[in-house]
Amino acid sequence: MPEATVLLVEGKNSNPQSLKDALLKAKYGTEVCHNGKTAMDSIAIKTPDLVVFNAASMRSNGSRTCRRLRKALGEVPIIYICQEGEPEEEAEADIYLEHPFTPRKLLNRIRTLLPADEDKDEVVRYGVIKFYPGKPSVDVAGRGEKRLTPKLAQLLQEFLRHPNEVVTRVQLMQNVWKTDYIGDTRTLDVHMRWVREVVELDPANPEFLLTVRGEGYVFVVPLEGKPQK
Repeated sequence: MPEATVLLVEGKNSNPQSLKDALLKAKYGTEVCHNGKTAMDSIAIKTPDLVVFNAASMRSNGSRTCRRLRKALGEVPIIYICQEGEPEEEAEADIYLEHPFTPRKLLNRIRTLLPADEDKDEVVRYGVIKFYPGKPSVDVAGRGEKRLTPKLAQLLQEFLRHPNEVVTRVQLMQNVWKTDYIGDTRTLDVHMRWVREVVELDPANPEFLLTVRGEGYVFVVPLEGKPQK
């Protein structure tokens, strides 16, 4: 897989806060722009795989420029970096990082946002499902990779440990939420809705994650090649 390209937007005099060396060391194709105009010119020529917007290195917070990039780039992921204690601006980024942080933390965030690389990322296959536990994310029937919150990843893993078997609500509360209390399962119901929004083409008419009335749920894992709706 070709190396991912990262557009780094940061102040011209950002050293020693420059993030360029960390990105190059991680072998990302890196282009550096020092202001909003050059960044907009750059994306007009080539769309990056990800943007790191180092607002902490600039004289202004840059949220307006970041919003312009979001509008122009659509779903291309953006990481917005601000100074410690600075009020979080609505920059329309996917992830906000506040100084101080290590280069490793930044690279880990980048990795979660970029498409999975099956040569590098752990992948677990269940029929038409590809689950990337290290990110975490999932791709169902080639519909595109979708990121998961930690709790949704745990919930999905519980089903994938028991494919085509009934998993009870008690079992889910015990293994995912680490509690035996099931008096109020609204939290489970909400998360079930969210996981269906991730794995189903039509969450209102699920084909994978089915309810077994009075018992729990069953995650139907079709084999590769089975026609999908």
